Amino acid sequence: MLHPIEASQVGLRPRVPAQRGGPDAEDNPWHTGAACRRDEAGLFFAPSKEPTAARLAREEQAKRVCARCPVLLECRDHALLLPEPYGVWGGLTAAERRVVLARRRRHDQEQDLPIAG
Repeated sequence: MLHPIEASQVGLRPRVPAQRGGPDAEDNPWHTGAACRRDEAGLFFAPSKEPTAARLAREEQAKRVCARCPVLLECRDHALLLPEPYGVWGGLTAAERRVVLARRRRHDQEQDLPIAG
């Protein structure tokens, strides 16, 4: 199994965007400093038919890697922007990212409502 960043570079996932800002952003993408580049890719993506207890343990282990990552926020932003449908990205599982996105949509819809008066 390929690492999430490497998989994106061989066309299996959308290409990871360059880090925002700075004159050398194109030459120095945010993911080059990601802690997960040094860890087992299997931590971040579920094997098929993974039992629930094993999935929860694996996701917690992946989140521990994310917790020490210097680009956690950039990774999370990337996963929410695309959105990434699978795996642990930026310390969030796919299900947790769906919740964040749903809350953002709900908040945006509430902001668009006319004020009753």
